[in-house]
Amino acid sequence: MSGAAAVRYAFCAGRDGGRKVLRDGPALAPVPTGRVPRISRLLALAHRYQGMLDRGEVASMADIARLGRVTRARVTQIMDLLLLAPDIQEEILFLPVTESGRDAVTLGEMRAVCAVAEWVEQRVRWRRLISVAPVGVPM
Repeated sequence: MSGAAAVRYAFCAGRDGGRKVLRDGPALAPVPTGRVPRISRLLALAHRYQGMLDRGEVASMADIARLGRVTRARVTQIMDLLLLAPDIQEEILFLPVTESGRDAVTLGEMRAVCAVAEWVEQRVRWRRLISVAPVGVPM
């Protein structure tokens, strides 16, 4: 009995609270680097605020402003993102992460898109905006 045997088993190391643990299976996918663009986070926040209003958790946007310790004007700017065409909102929510530096699209730039009520014109302005955006923004 002098032969050697090799055993292969897939496992990955992780954490459970503060303890290190070994789990069955291949390694977990790496966490992406970078950050979610601010405009994407603001649109998600606008949807959250609208949900709070719909459920009656807050009575008005003024209440949201008080809770968030921001001005009513700022809440209005954020809520205006909900007036965008649904396909534009989807594109904003799925913008690629910003690896470093300035976000490709800012709230100030989006205000020009939100300023028009017609979705067709919004789409024209959105396409124009992202056509000059830095590399990495889908067109």
